[in-house]
Amino acid sequence: MLVVNTSLRPTSDEARALVREIRTAHPPFNADLLVTGETAFDLDFIGLTLQRAPLAAGLVVVVTAVVLFLLLKSLVLPLKAIVMNLLSITASYGALVWIFQDGHLAGLLGFTPGPIQTATPLIMFCLVFGLSMDYEVLLLSRMREEYEQTNDNARAVAFGLTRTGRLITGAAAIMAAVFFGFALSRSMILQAVGIGIGIAVVVDATIVRALLVPATMHIMGRWNWWRPAWLRIMGSRGE
Repeated sequence: MLVVNTSLRPTSDEARALVREIRTAHPPFNADLLVTGETAFDLDFIGLTLQRAPLAAGLVVVVTAVVLFLLLKSLVLPLKAIVMNLLSITASYGALVWIFQDGHLAGLLGFTPGPIQTATPLIMFCLVFGLSMDYEVLLLSRMREEYEQTNDNARAVAFGLTRTGRLITGAAAIMAAVFFGFALSRSMILQAVGIGIGIAVVVDATIVRALLVPATMHIMGRWNWWRPAWLRIMGSRGE
């Protein structure tokens, strides 16, 4: 066993490049080369996460779409909800890079800038997707109730936003305060997860839920509630 120390930071790109070079560029010999250490473990964990992340994200998206279809009886609204949720999530990812990787708030939060921890984006995706969909269900279910009674899309959108706006804003404020409290932690992982989710909740409850969702639903009109004829027949039988 050969123990080698370097001056490179374990999570740096230079250290990862060194591990990759050792694994691939060594002279041929009649044995197996095994490289361990913090950087090697990090690389292996990244590879495993990249392999499993699509399955985890796909499962969350598919189950969400099916549940929303059964609830809203629409084929369009579940797809739109997923797209809107992805906007909130990508906004929080951008904020994480700006804060923790580029280090713009390092002095205020007391951390050393560096690459985002491998598991953080996947954890955030699952949590933020669930929280955002919770607000989506509150908003769209009220719109659906009004549309079934009046068959007026514009009125349904205005009614749903009016009835749930304060509730969503209050819930989001509480959730954001809780997650932003993680910034007081001394763990960079907890700081990143808490601040990232907090930003996603704020963006989702203001820009997405209060502006983009009502605007797109108003523009789409009756297409919001569209579903194929065979699904309409199945739904009527189920009722």
